[in-house]
Formats: sequence, structure tokens, C-alpha cells
Amino acid sequence: MSATQNRSAMEQAEATIAALNQSKDKYVVYKESRPITDLKQMLKTSTSMYADNTAFMQRFEKNQPYESITYRQAMEDINGLGTALMMHGLSGKRIAVIGENCYQWATSYLAVVCGTGIVVPLDKELGMAELKQLVIEAEVSAVLFTKKFEDTFYMMKESGDTPLEMLVNLNAETEEGGIFAWKQLVEEGKAMVKKGIRIFLDAKIDPEAMSVLLFTSGTTGIAKGVMLSHRNICEDLMSAPTILKVHTWDIFFSVLPLHHTYECTCGFLMPLYKGAAIAYCEGLKYIVKNLQEVKPTMILAVPLILESLYKNIMKNIRKSGKEGLVKKVMTANKVTSKVGLDLNRKLLKDIYAVFGGRMRVLISGGAAIDPAILQFFNDLGFIAVQGYGLTECAPMAALNPDRHKEMRNASVGHLLPGMEVKIVDKDEDGIGEICLKGPNVMLGYYNMPEETEKVLKDGWFHTGDQGYVDEENFIYITGRKKNVIIAANGKNVFPEELEYLLSKIPYVAESMVWSKTEEGSSNDTLIAATIKPDMEEVEAVLGKEKAEDPAEVEALLWKEVDRLNETLPLFKKIKKINVRREDFEKTTGKKIKRFVESNKEK
Repeated sequence: MSATQNRSAMEQAEATIAALNQSKDKYVVYKESRPITDLKQMLKTSTSMYADNTAFMQRFEKNQPYESITYRQAMEDINGLGTALMMHGLSGKRIAVIGENCYQWATSYLAVVCGTGIVVPLDKELGMAELKQLVIEAEVSAVLFTKKFEDTFYMMKESGDTPLEMLVNLNAETEEGGIFAWKQLVEEGKAMVKKGIRIFLDAKIDPEAMSVLLFTSGTTGIAKGVMLSHRNICEDLMSAPTILKVHTWDIFFSVLPLHHTYECTCGFLMPLYKGAAIAYCEGLKYIVKNLQEVKPTMILAVPLILESLYKNIMKNIRKSGKEGLVKKVMTANKVTSKVGLDLNRKLLKDIYAVFGGRMRVLISGGAAIDPAILQFFNDLGFIAVQGYGLTECAPMAALNPDRHKEMRNASVGHLLPGMEVKIVDKDEDGIGEICLKGPNVMLGYYNMPEETEKVLKDGWFHTGDQGYVDEENFIYITGRKKNVIIAANGKNVFPEELEYLLSKIPYVAESMVWSKTEEGSSNDTLIAATIKPDMEEVEAVLGKEKAEDPAEVEALLWKEVDRLNETLPLFKKIKKINVRREDFEKTTGKKIKRFVESNKEK
């Protein structure tokens, strides 16, 4: 990129900051963002500002404590790795990163995207056949992977069917069998930098070009490659923290997979932009243990994680017989907290201890969450909010404010500054498709011009989500456009709405609502629900012996579904239920696959 282009990019970033600082939107409160043109410049400026701050926390050996890595140390490793990769002939190439969340994954992503080439984060839950297909489709020249993927990519490279030239094991100490070791490459590159080799340090970034290629994992099973630029991501990084504050002393607890843009932008790049730290969870079964060790202040979660924590907390409260006391304390705290007395922290220490004792922010995204669960955590004194994003928006589009009196738990959030929203094809209730416009919207789908044209029209991204926007630009989602069931009277039925109502039944672990043509009729649509029961709750009511009888379980569920049906209009009533014991088939993002026939069965 020329000096003129560089100047233009900075002018653009400064214009973004000026607009944020001059915003009259009452929800744009924290006007502390600095202009960033690209992720390389973001990282360099963060390192100069926060050099000795902890950037990453990780347990590198099973029985060792968490180690802290500063911004300065991380920058040296990234510069070393980037230099080595370029010296091995990977300049401008597509380079994939795959594996468990870790420091090596993060530095590999940054070493690629900050000057080497185009980064392709791959989903660690995919099988070999799917990974091979994506490597070919994305024209990937090198893969940096954690140890468990060594055989997969070695066989893939040896087959000669892919463009793979170089493999790097993120966990290996030394090169072996033609597979490079991350650690060796970092040291090799650092030595080159010391000798004055500046190939990576001086590499120019084009903020508008495709620099990240992300494959979505939709419920239909068709993966689309979303092309993102540095500018797409940087616009999100500058705008989101004006609504929810991030401090330099915050510690983000990283548990969601890094290849998803939600975790990548919000739980990885955002803390690095703001001078905060990232602590890596060792895996889902270690969440509670790691929370005690790290004592983080922020966590990004999907509803499943927050719902699980909520259920466990409520179960323990009921077992201890303190349900009444907890309610009284939380009610009283709403008054006392206004005069600076936090009763929750004093009297409900056990609940705070579950989160490590210092947690302040819980952010839910990726799917709908019960507003009552958010309210419970807010009443405890946490900042518990939900946001809205899509891979195609890098991913942030809306976020709830972090001030309790301004949160709207039923909304997915307030539109981010710098973006526009409109609702098209509205029905009689004002519900239609949510469309978004802004500098964070993707460049398009990789090698899919027809698919790109379907969703990008005059700069507007048609999300496929159905919903509405209120007068203050808070977005409400009712369901996905492709999932809508058209009832016999022509009315729209959103399966997500009925699934949410079913989730409030204590005996329901998960459900999927679908439609079928009523027997003996060619027109009438029947609403059906396949339900996976929460057997622990069922046993608590029926007893162990009756809970093993499918007829008894179904009768219990029907009793609750009948109660629910009494509150619904005729066209929304659930007429059929299937009760299943095994898990639903899901995407790697843990969403139920709606169009898989077996998910409808018992």
C-alpha cells in the first residue's frame, strides 16, 4: 500500500472516531476509542501503549500454573513467526489455522493476517473430508495446527490432492518428518529480525482487501466462505466499546472456539485493542476450575453455557434451602446498591465464587437467550447482556448497553454506531427481514457471486433474520426467514418463538419445532415439536421407575404443552410431540440442524 493509500486509511479511521465522539446517541457513552486502520497497526499501537500489560494467560503444561505473556513478548513472537513464514515463501498465500484455543493459535492468526498473507481459520470439529474440501476450495498453502490434527494434515499433504506446501505443529518443540514446529519458527524468525531482516515488519497492509476467509457452518450444511477485510473488523473494534466499556485491567475468559468471528473479534481482538488480557480455558469440563484460577472479569458465552451456569446455581440454592433468602437479598440490593452498599457481594459470596470472584460482564450471543436468565444475573449485580452479530458483519451489529437501567433483555441490542438498519417485507405486525449496512459488512462470499448477489443489495446485507426495530434502534429478532412456518390461515409461525416457550418448561432440555401436513388434508399445516426431556427434572417429579416409561414421560410433557397451548392462538398451537432421548444432530456451532429428517424423529 502506498503512502497516499496509508494516509487515506488513517483519515478514514479518524473520521470514524470523530463521528463516534460527536455522536448524539445517548447509548454511545464511552468515547475513548482510538483510530486504527488495520490489525497490524492496532497491534503495534497497543504494544507501544500497553507493553508490560499481560496480553495472554495460558497453562502450557498440565500441572503448571497459568503463565502470563506481555504485549511486548507477544509482539516479538508474532514478528518472529511472521518473518519465518515469509522467508519460507508464504508471502501473499492463504494460510489456515486450526485447533484448540491457545496462545499459539492467536499468534499464528496475527502473524498471518498482519503481513504474511490471508488467514483461513478452520473449524476444529470438522472431519477430514470436509477439511480437505475447504483446503482445496480456499487454495490453502500452509496449515498451522494443534497436535491432534498432525496425522490429518500430514495425510492430506502426502495425498498430493491439495495445494498444501507447508505444515506447522503448534505444540511441537522441534521439526520432525517434514512438519515444522511453531516454537522453532518463532525463534528462527526472531534471529532474522535481530539480523535486520524486515520483510514482515515492513509488510504493507491493504485495509480494504480480503485478509480473512471464514467458512460458516449453517444449519443447511452448505459452507460459504465469508471474505472480510481489516477495515471490516477494525470498524467493529472502534464502535462496540462505545456502548460497553472495556478496561485495561479486564481479563477475558476464552471458552468459545476461536475460529468463530464472535470469539475471534470480541474475545480475542477486542481485548488486544483495549490493552486487556485473554485467559484460555483448557476445555469445557475445566470451566469451573479455570474460573477459580484465572479470576476473569469478562466472558463471552452462548446461551447454553449461561443457562447451564444458571441451572446449577439455582439447583444449589434450592438444595441449601436458601431460595427465599437469596430472593430477599437480591430485592433489597436493588435499593441499597443505589447508596453504595452491595448486599449481593457480601451475602451471596458462594454464587460469585462460581465465577472466580471478580466477574463483572457476561455477554451472550450466537442464539436467543431467555431474558429472565439475563435478568437473574443482572439482579445479582453482574452486567449480563446479549448482542447480535453475523460472520458477514465481522461479526458485530448490535449490543446492549452496560448500564442496568438502559438494558433491554428481550432485545439483541442497540444498533452499533456507524451502522444502518432497516426492515423489509414487513407483515401486518411490522415484522420483516432485518437488513444492515455499514463499513463492517463483508466483501462478499468467496467464489460465490450468485450467493453474494442474493444477500448484498445496494450495500444492504439481507441477514435472513426476521424481526423489528424500535424507535431507539434496539433490534428484536423473532426467527429466521428460512425457518418460518406458514399456517393454514396464512399467518407466520416462528419455530424459535415456540422453542423459547418450550424451554421455560423445566422438563424440556431441548426442542425443535417443525411443521407437517395434517393427515387427511392437503392444505392444513400441523405444528409439531420434537422434545429431548431433562431427565433429571423428570425423575424428580415422576421417580426413577416411572421416568423410564416413555408413556409416562410423554404424558408429563403433554400436560405442560397443553398448558402452553392455552396461551397461544389456534394457528400456533402444538398438535404433535415426539419425545427423544438421544441428542439432536447439530452444527459445529451447536445449533440444531432443522432440515435433517432424523431430528424430527423420536
